[in-house]
Amino acid sequence: MAAASSLSSLLRAAPLFPTNPRRLHPQKPTTKSLFPALAIRCDAATTADASGPPPRPLPPPKLVRCPALDRQAARASRLRFARKLLTLLLSKPRHFLPLRVLRRCRRFLGLPRRRPLIPFVLRYPTLFRLFQAPTSRPLSPSLSTLAVALTPASEALAADLAALRGGPAVAPRLAGKIHRLLLMTPRRSLLVNKLAHLAPDLGLAMDFRATLCPRHPDLFALVHTSRGHALQLADPPSPLPPPLPPLRPASPPDRLMDRPRRFPHLPLRRGLNLRRAHRDYLLRFHSLPEVSPFEQLDESAGLEMLERRACAVVREVLAMTVEKRTLVDHLTHFRRDFGLPNRLRAMLLRHPEMFYVSVKGVRHSVFLVEVFDDDGRILVEDEMLVGRDRLEELVREGKQMRRARKRGVLALGGDSDDDEDDDKAEEDNFLEDDEEFGDLFEDDAIGKDWEEVGDGGGSEGGDEYDAESEVMEEFWVKKAVAEGLIDSGSEQDVW
Repeated sequence: MAAASSLSSLLRAAPLFPTNPRRLHPQKPTTKSLFPALAIRCDAATTADASGPPPRPLPPPKLVRCPALDRQAARASRLRFARKLLTLLLSKPRHFLPLRVLRRCRRFLGLPRRRPLIPFVLRYPTLFRLFQAPTSRPLSPSLSTLAVALTPASEALAADLAALRGGPAVAPRLAGKIHRLLLMTPRRSLLVNKLAHLAPDLGLAMDFRATLCPRHPDLFALVHTSRGHALQLADPPSPLPPPLPPLRPASPPDRLMDRPRRFPHLPLRRGLNLRRAHRDYLLRFHSLPEVSPFEQLDESAGLEMLERRACAVVREVLAMTVEKRTLVDHLTHFRRDFGLPNRLRAMLLRHPEMFYVSVKGVRHSVFLVEVFDDDGRILVEDEMLVGRDRLEELVREGKQMRRARKRGVLALGGDSDDDEDDDKAEEDNFLEDDEEFGDLFEDDAIGKDWEEVGDGGGSEGGDEYDAESEVMEEFWVKKAVAEGLIDSGSEQDVW
């Protein structure tokens, strides 16, 4: 028995050779690697308990539609063609262009491909008119003898707006807008062709380089750079202005007791509900120190501080616009100048308490939420807003004239459903064009007057002047002549 017990103890002490090493490998004790792992987990748990739970990652922001502001965006999109054609005709000394020249500006006007130009011009009879040039030989109206000019009503509107811009009350404010834009750039200068994108939204005339800038040499000066003409702050620079104060008028509190709130409050528009993680992020964002858009941050600043300054810059730009809105594409032109992030649209969607991005129309618009009420009305109106109201009134009168011409009776109040459908189809068929004002007016793409273009310039893209387009345009010319929509010209029309 003693020999058997010694033999069993010897066999129990000796390890058995594993028949399948892979099966026994996970069960092998790893004392050396187990305790460091436990130590790391304990340290991590202790650190987490000391600093509190980490903030949850912000989910992708969801666009919540605002019907009131979407109507404002659709309202501006329906006037896009009329505004561009007005801008193009007003840039000429005699405020008219021949059709053969105007057809080369289809990209600037945003016309769809293979669509004739004349129906779009005849859509606004109170703004534009077709006339035939007085020639030595009587010729029938055609594309080579017709031109587009402004009506007396649109001429009066343009003259009133020019007088308003040059007045003693509005001119300093327009110059102040350019001055504040220059102060937000690190180099204190901006290219003129970039400012041309925002000029209509700011209430500036397209020839502001020649009419407004020379009158204020104490604020900025026009310089020539390797990238083109630019506006630069005058020396010595003026002191930095204070940031923009809240624009919403003070209203009586809707609470029963006027006392401080116990919890942070985040003002949101009606019908907007955010996720808890998104709301916590916005409350933490607004608890950060205030940042002036006219001061540059250090390179060591955090991402949240950089975003806070970018939001302040966008808010400052939107507050200077006439309608308190602009296109997102217009802001992207100033990413490097203003220090805006590359994903600018995502930043705007991340802050619905300040901005609203509307997807109505061809290109997305961004609104400054604090200056609109729940019904989409502007609470803080600009002096130049009268130009938009008068333009919309002329467009409505033109719709009534077209409806009366179709029915053969006097126009009644209101708009017809057919006209609204046509406007919706026109809005949906517009092409995108990012570089619209800058290239056209900075580089003089079509010359200072129509004589400089000539007949040998060719067509833009090589596909507008084909036979099918010519036949379609001639058809609309004959139809306009048959309906009596073409003037015979006057003594003032110089060809």
